[in-house]
Amino acid sequence: MSTDFQQAREALGARLRELRLSARGGRLTGTQLAQHLGWPHSKVYKLEGGRQTATSDDLRAWADAVGHPDAFEELDARLKGFESHIRSWRRQLAAGHRPVQDSWNVEVSRTRVIRAWEESVIPGMLQTADYARAIFLRYANLHGTTRDTDEAVRSRLRRQEWLYEAGHRFCALVWEAALHALVCSPSVLAAQLDRLAGVVGMDTVELGVIPLGASLKVPTANAFWVLDDRLVITEDWHAELWLDDADSIATYLRVWNVLRESAVFGADAQNVIHRARHALNTR
Repeated sequence: MSTDFQQAREALGARLRELRLSARGGRLTGTQLAQHLGWPHSKVYKLEGGRQTATSDDLRAWADAVGHPDAFEELDARLKGFESHIRSWRRQLAAGHRPVQDSWNVEVSRTRVIRAWEESVIPGMLQTADYARAIFLRYANLHGTTRDTDEAVRSRLRRQEWLYEAGHRFCALVWEAALHALVCSPSVLAAQLDRLAGVVGMDTVELGVIPLGASLKVPTANAFWVLDDRLVITEDWHAELWLDDADSIATYLRVWNVLRESAVFGADAQNVIHRARHALNTR
């Protein structure tokens, strides 16, 4: 998680500890507070140490238990300030694209199941080097950032090694429009589509394609990734948004499952990819 986010979580933890030590009925140990709340004692120490994100209910229970119910509004305001963390592209890309890819690699390395939705590009975990290079160059031009393209590509491709490790599962949904988008040269897109068709059937990959003519229960909207039901990463033109609160994660999982209902898989997905490949040949 980002330094800003972790510092905010640690600051909230320090405030919780302060309230515990100044409890109205006399200072409480972590074990005593845990027993009073019916929590594992480890939860108290994780919250105070900034190693776990509190929920609003956790904060209300804590404030009541230590005899400071009036502190709840302050605690909840702190929580709402960091449960969704905006990582602006201006700040993130100041040193180029490679550091951003390295941050992603850290999060992916401690994840077992990834659910991804991409509406306009091929998911990074399945990109060829040339396709990834074209994407990075497009965004470097847009944001006027450092051109560390080769380093960024190498970092993204290292992340793909995750796909070949036992116990991992990459569940990707892609809108058919992404198969036709010429964000690169036709020859690079052709090779990318061949790569995409080749991953269908991999033990660690479930690839679903939503055909352009499919009935949609929700608009396609922005791309997003859900890592192990603990973190959602989504992005817009100005920033990347990291969400780890339970409500947001549940919302994105619900959206992903609804989108999945419109997707085709296996041989049907390959047919959609092959049609896009054939259309590319006839341009």
